[in-house]
Amino acid sequence: MTETLAYYLCLAGFAGFGYKLIEARRSQPVRTMWFLAGFGICIATGIVVLTPAMSALAGPGPVAEWVLSLAGDELKLGAIGFAVAFTQSVWRGEGARLAPHALFTGATMVLLAVCFALSEPRRVGDDTVFSDAALPYALADKVVFLSYSLISLGLLFAVFARSAWQAEPGPLRAGLWLLVVGVGSATAWTFWDVDDVLQLARTARIGAREDLPSSVLAAVTVGCVAAGATLSAWSPAVSSLIGRVRAYRAYRRIEPLWTALRTAVPGIALDPGRELAGGAEFALYRRVIEIRDGHLALRAHFDPDLPARAEAAARRAGVPEAQVAATVEAVTLAAAIEAGRAGRRYERGPEQKAEPDKDADVKAEAAWLVQVSRAWRHRDAVAERVRAAAPG
Repeated sequence: MTETLAYYLCLAGFAGFGYKLIEARRSQPVRTMWFLAGFGICIATGIVVLTPAMSALAGPGPVAEWVLSLAGDELKLGAIGFAVAFTQSVWRGEGARLAPHALFTGATMVLLAVCFALSEPRRVGDDTVFSDAALPYALADKVVFLSYSLISLGLLFAVFARSAWQAEPGPLRAGLWLLVVGVGSATAWTFWDVDDVLQLARTARIGAREDLPSSVLAAVTVGCVAAGATLSAWSPAVSSLIGRVRAYRAYRRIEPLWTALRTAVPGIALDPGRELAGGAEFALYRRVIEIRDGHLALRAHFDPDLPARAEAAARRAGVPEAQVAATVEAVTLAAAIEAGRAGRRYERGPEQKAEPDKDADVKAEAAWLVQVSRAWRHRDAVAERVRAAAPG
């Protein structure tokens, strides 16, 4: 099951890289996009060739076993090399000096292949064993791989982490942090082989197959890097979904306040029974408008002297300072509803309403009404202190 999950994550990674290539083919240099594609292809193919399913498909035989094992390590190195080239190309543009690291990567891949060949691995069951004479070359193979990975992944991590830390909040920053997580996962995947090195030094044998935790780490690397690199493509859809969820939550949270006003002023409900017909955002917009319509309908019943007394009573009741304004709004609104039922009218309405901004948009207005609705549930305690402090 875990191996199957790794396959699906790789498939998602391939899809993400492919979509990014299509999306950015006009806005990014072709060379830069090929570096990104090369990373995805190498890292995902590296997972596939080291899985038990591929070993079973290749069948027994030293040639296939040598090819698969060496190909897995070479593809890992290639993936890291492409990732470094992509990063340098994006951050430094056409002036990026890619030749030094490309030569470093190529030389490392050749040295790795030489050490692997000289180590003369032999397959025994699920293990790869080495002779005492070839053991130093087998250890050199692992050390070369780990050394290259440490240098390259350290460079990537430093670049992405610094950029993510300095970026403004938004999709770019989120994408960079996803890349940081991807590089961290790649580091964990790479250094998962450290225990193999220790086992190799002690017993002259290591497991011949990629274990499942290693496959999952590789798949997480593909997923995070693909998600970070393609965030601009899918973040609007996610943001839209999050916006609808938040709108629905706000819609439900201001329901007690809206229900009280609708009971007092039934005419504010524009189309009862079809509140969510146009979606959560539109339903929230309607509910905000209806609450403000109810507020205006009751304006003649607001006691202009009550807000000051309610504010003092709220502080005496221990209401947190951040909630005082919303509590005052809830108390004065409740008093206006009672005054409307009793037919009491005041000569003038309150000079100021406890609102964040008269020109606020629906989002800010809804956030304010959520606070008022929350305070609405505790208005009685403050109202009791107001009545207790009233003269006579």
